Amino acid sequence: MTAATLEGSQATVCCAPIAREPLGEGDAAELAVLLKAVADPVRLRLLSMIGSHAGGEACVCDLTDAFDLTAPTISHHLKVLRTAGLISGERRGTWVYYRIIPETVARLGALFAPLAHTP
Repeated sequence: MTAATLEGSQATVCCAPIAREPLGEGDAAELAVLLKAVADPVRLRLLSMIGSHAGGEACVCDLTDAFDLTAPTISHHLKVLRTAGLISGERRGTWVYYRIIPETVARLGALFAPLAHTP
């Protein structure tokens, strides 16, 4: 029996996308980069802080005080998130402001979340 069964013209999906069918080599490689980027507690917290910050963006000056780490270490973690495509940065004067890239974060979430059932 497959994960999807047809009911009329609509498919009912019982499983998260990762459980429906094997990932292709390219998709697995792309998703592994994203998963590796968020597999660090500091980076996961940074991503959460940026996403939950008022206005959906956070200045690096708002992020550094939350950690007992040096500024270069925070910059390294932000660079990993940027390189993976999870955040973008915009320099304004001496500060850089970061935003989550919703499509990329949603791709991670969709990997494990069951699809919504529409009756």
